[in-house]
Amino acid sequence: MLANLSISNFAVVKQLSVHFENGLTAVTGETGAGKSIAIDALSLCLGERADANAVRKGSAKAEIVAHFSLVDNASAKAFLDEHELTSDEDDSSCFVRRVISKEGRSKAFINGTPVSLQQLKGLGQTLLSIHGQNTHLQLLKEDYQRQLIDSYASHNQSLDDVKTSYTTWKNKQRTLDELRAKAQQREDRLQLLTYQVQELDEFAIENGEFEELEVEHKRLSNGQSLLEQAQTSVYNLYENDEGNALSVIQGSIEKLAELEAHDASLTPIIALLNEASIQVEEAASELRGYCDQLEIDPLRLQQVEARYSKAMELARKHAVMPEALAQHHQTLSAEYASLGEQESLLETLEQDVEDARQHYLTTTKGLSESRAKAAKAFAGDIESQIQQMNMPHAKVCIDIRYDELKKPAPSGLDTIEFKVSTNPGQDADLLEKVVSGGELSRIGLAIQVIASDSHATPTMIFDEVDTGISGPTASIVGALLRKLGKQSQVMCVTHLPQVAAQAHNQLFVTKITDGESTETQMIPLTKQDRIDELARLLAGDKVTKSALANAKELLKSATSN
Repeated sequence: MLANLSISNFAVVKQLSVHFENGLTAVTGETGAGKSIAIDALSLCLGERADANAVRKGSAKAEIVAHFSLVDNASAKAFLDEHELTSDEDDSSCFVRRVISKEGRSKAFINGTPVSLQQLKGLGQTLLSIHGQNTHLQLLKEDYQRQLIDSYASHNQSLDDVKTSYTTWKNKQRTLDELRAKAQQREDRLQLLTYQVQELDEFAIENGEFEELEVEHKRLSNGQSLLEQAQTSVYNLYENDEGNALSVIQGSIEKLAELEAHDASLTPIIALLNEASIQVEEAASELRGYCDQLEIDPLRLQQVEARYSKAMELARKHAVMPEALAQHHQTLSAEYASLGEQESLLETLEQDVEDARQHYLTTTKGLSESRAKAAKAFAGDIESQIQQMNMPHAKVCIDIRYDELKKPAPSGLDTIEFKVSTNPGQDADLLEKVVSGGELSRIGLAIQVIASDSHATPTMIFDEVDTGISGPTASIVGALLRKLGKQSQVMCVTHLPQVAAQAHNQLFVTKITDGESTETQMIPLTKQDRIDELARLLAGDKVTKSALANAKELLKSATSN
C-alpha cells in the first residue's frame, strides 16, 4: 500500500507531504484546487513521461518520492528481487523517487538505485492502479472489452498459446512469401546454373590442375630446345675429347698439386677444385638422365595445349582467374544444389504454413470458448453490481463471436460486444447506443470494482469516476467503494458528499495565494472538519446550520454501516 507521498516544486505544489491510511480515503476540495495533483505526481513517479511543465515556475527541479509498504505484496517483492532492487535495510518497504529538471530531463530511482522508465512502470503495475475520469469511455472500445474479459478469465496460458501460434504461422508465411516472390528469379538462375555447372562438370578441372598444366605445357612446347641444350651441356662438361670442363678442372688440380709443396695456401684452392670436379661429374650424369627421360611427344603436347586453352576460355567466360576455376566450379555447384533444395523446401513449407494455420485456429477456438464462459459469468457480475446502483432493471450480456474469416491477430479471432438493456422490454444493444453518461460511469465503476476484486493491486485510485451520478446512486457508489476499501487501500477524488461520507479517511485540497504565486496543500480532516467539508459539498459556498446537520447525519449514517 501507499504509505507516504512527498512532492517538491511540482506544478503548483511547493512542498507537500501526505501520509495515507488503509481503507477508503476521499479527496475533496474546491474546483480547480488541484485535487488530482497527487494522482498526477504518482503517475510520474511510476513511469509516466515528464516534461519541463511539471516543474514549478522559478524552481530548478521537481522531486516526487513515494513510500510503499510491501507487506502481503509478493508480486512487488518478486519484481524487486528479480531486478536486484530490494532494499538492504528493509525488504518490507520500497521508496520510489523521480526527479525532473526544468529542462525536461528526468532521473528515476528505486530504493536509491537508478532505473529506467520501463522498470518504473513494471514495478508500478504491482503497486497501484489508477482509474481516471475518462476510463469508462474505454468501455466503448473492443480492444479494452477484450482485455477485461481476458483479465477476468485469467487464461494467460491460452493467450500465450494463441500469440505463439500466430507468430509461428506468420513467420512461416513470411518465409513462404519470400520464396514465392523470388520464384522467377530463382528459376532464371537455375537455368543459367544448369548450363554452367554442366559445362564445368564436363571439363572437371581439379584444384591445382591448371598450375600443373601450365608447367607441363611449357616443358612440352620447348622440348626440342631443352633436349638439344641438355645434350650440348653434357658434351661440353664431360664428353668433348678435345677439351671439356671436367678435364680442364682436373688438369688444373694436377698442376697446382705440383706447386702445393712450395706454397701451402694453394691447399684450400685445390680442395675447392676437387669439389667442383665432383659436382661437374654429377651434373653431367644428371643431364644424361634428364635427356634419357625427356620425351618429345607431339600428341601429348596437343592434348595439354587443348585442355590448357579450354581452361583459359572457361576462366574468361566466368570472369575468374584460371587458377580459381576449380573453386568457382565448387561454388556454382553448391549454389545449384541450394536452389534445388529451396524448390523442395517450397513444397514442404507450404504444408508447414497450413499446419501452422490450423494450429492457430485450434488455439483461437480454445481461447474463444474460454472467453465465452468467462463472459457469461462476467456479465452476471456486472449486472448484479449495476442493479444495486439505481439501475434495477438493467440486463447485461457479452457476445463472443468466433469468425475464422476475421483478420488474424495475436489476440485471436473473436469479435466482442458488450450489450446492455436498461429498461424492461428493451432489447439489449451496444453500450454506446443505450446508456447515458451517468449510466456508463456506473457500469464502468462496476467493472473496475469487479476487475480489481479479481486481480487486486494493493492500492486503487479513482479520479472522479462518479461523474454523472448523484443522489441515491451516489450513496450506493460510495458504499461500494467503502466495501472495496475494507479489502484494499482505495483513494477516490470526488465532488459528491454521499461518496466522501463513506470514506474511512478524508483529505482536503486547497489553494493558497499571496497574489504573486499559488500553492496547493492537502490537509487531513478531523471528524469535525469532515462535517464542515461535507456541509460545503451539500450546500455550496454558503454553509447553513441545516447543511451542517445534514452533513453530520450523512457521516453518521455512512460510517455506521
